[in-house]
Amino acid sequence: MDDMGWEEPTPIQVGAVPMGLKGTDMFAQAQTGTGKTGAFGSIVLGQVPAGEKLPSAIIVVPTRELATQVSDEFDRMSRYTGHVTVPIYGGASIEGQINKLDKGADIIAGTPGRVRDMITRRVLDMSEISIVVLDEADRMLDMGFIEDIEFILDSMPTVRQTLLFSATMPEDIKRLAYDYMRKPKEISVSKDEVVLDLTKQYYISVGRRNKSWALCRILDMDKPKAIIFCQTKRMVDILEERLDKLRYKVEAIHGDMPQTKRERVLRDFKEDRTDILIATDVAARGLDIDDISYVINYDMPDDLDTYIHRIGRTGRAGKEGIAVSFVTSEEEHLIREFELRTEMVIEKREVPDGEKGTRDTIRRVVDYDQICDVFGMCSFEINLGRKDGIGKVALADHIIRNAKVREFAVGRIEIGEEASVVEVHKDFGNRMTMDLPRAKFRGKRVFVKVLQ
Repeated sequence: MDDMGWEEPTPIQVGAVPMGLKGTDMFAQAQTGTGKTGAFGSIVLGQVPAGEKLPSAIIVVPTRELATQVSDEFDRMSRYTGHVTVPIYGGASIEGQINKLDKGADIIAGTPGRVRDMITRRVLDMSEISIVVLDEADRMLDMGFIEDIEFILDSMPTVRQTLLFSATMPEDIKRLAYDYMRKPKEISVSKDEVVLDLTKQYYISVGRRNKSWALCRILDMDKPKAIIFCQTKRMVDILEERLDKLRYKVEAIHGDMPQTKRERVLRDFKEDRTDILIATDVAARGLDIDDISYVINYDMPDDLDTYIHRIGRTGRAGKEGIAVSFVTSEEEHLIREFELRTEMVIEKREVPDGEKGTRDTIRRVVDYDQICDVFGMCSFEINLGRKDGIGKVALADHIIRNAKVREFAVGRIEIGEEASVVEVHKDFGNRMTMDLPRAKFRGKRVFVKVLQ
């Protein structure tokens, strides 16, 4: 522990290790970055023998990256114990992995598909397994591994210790726990005390049409090493293409990419060949990178667990991090909800000011969806008033005729002395600002200003 720089246990380690060393089955809700690998690693290494021919423990993980990360961490932890950990996963030579198993392995760190394949081929003997760990269980279920997991669990002795770790705890995870565990204990790590104490949280009120503008401002002004989260794989691809054309050092990762490409993308990001990683939630699970300075929620998640997991990618290893969420007017209730449920403050922040003399990488546009009221009405100031001899009916008629605005789309009108304010439906916003100024009123040039 001294060699690894561990000074005190994390909350998940305090809760899980003593219970685990007693042989108790448990399912624990804990995010990546909370020390859970150290927790189940301490339990496993504290209980299984070293130097055996057949493995005594297996850690099942959803991806190749996690299998190698867990194996590497176990190698560090077992420096003085002599335990041998072998990672097995798809996308690599199965013969090479079989050769390593033949030389003897105490612990397996493997992905469900490859583990099942090796069991079926009778090259992985599960008869001596006494501890099984299911890590990132919710992600494995999301990726469709439930049949493989059940096959693996059925292939080992029924008298064993089962540990399940998951960032979220939906009903199908609890069903898996109770079907395959003996009187399991439940552990849940408090979100705010573990992941968030070094993370400053902000949100920026910005409409969908100006998200790219706000993002480029942040990237240009703060120059962060950042992970940007999008809700869909399509949005990840679109944003990567957009930023790549603007010459940012950016790459993307999501579940539809080949394993070899995902590994290369993560390696480039870890080794600073790229500054920006765009990802979906599933693809970003298990990332173990300590120098990420920013997490940007390009698309706001609609549940707290996902929000916590995302922003837990920064503020790690004693370094402060920043989490920024782009929030549309329809999503601001989520900020209030997250603050209430976690007793944290998520501060409102403005888009950073551009330096004088510099041009925006992407031009800001008027986002009528963001500025309209609940009825879709936006306010416009027009430089016509009582001095120009205009009233409400004449002004409405001028707008309808010259901006080609439908009559029902014109709302409340307030006539002022020199200028007036008119409500018009958002669908006709561009006509108000582009078409109306082309038509003079009694020889006077017309100017239109959007009131935000």
